[in-house]
Amino acid sequence: MLEGIVRESIGKTTAKKLRRDGYLTANLYAKGVENIQAAFKRGEFARAVRNKDSLAFPVKVGDKELNVVIQEYQLHPVHGEVVHVDLRIAVPGQVTDFLVPVVTHGTPVGLKNKGVLVMSKRRIKVRGAIENMPAKFDLNVEPLQRDDSILIRDIEVPENCRLMDRSDVAVCGVIKSK
Repeated sequence: MLEGIVRESIGKTTAKKLRRDGYLTANLYAKGVENIQAAFKRGEFARAVRNKDSLAFPVKVGDKELNVVIQEYQLHPVHGEVVHVDLRIAVPGQVTDFLVPVVTHGTPVGLKNKGVLVMSKRRIKVRGAIENMPAKFDLNVEPLQRDDSILIRDIEVPENCRLMDRSDVAVCGVIKSK
């Protein structure tokens, strides 16, 4: 379980001091739950996110143990490190929008015909309760020819969940290389 500290002050100078000490600032929130300003060790946070097996993962902040989902993160403009993350508390039974990652596997047939695989959406917005959310959308791109794509309507969604993007939006596809 990832452990963090509660931030007493949320000012700019204390955030800079925490980042200098190797911490990542975070905001934990949900509807009907009080916001929590926290900080996590950067390396431990990255390890916990890489090793998670579902969309939500457990954290302990102060004396509270919560299941959270990464809602948004901010990268440093120069060296690309994560400097801040927004974590949504996964309240059981509460219907909310979550961003579910898209993972592709296989090599498209269209790559042999001078094509390039392009990912248009890395995460897809899905509305539903956390119990019904998939950990990821796993797409097989092997049958894609050049100028073919996988659209939102082609993705299978679990029961009690709904995709929030338009049905004609492309998730990934093979285009002609220049």
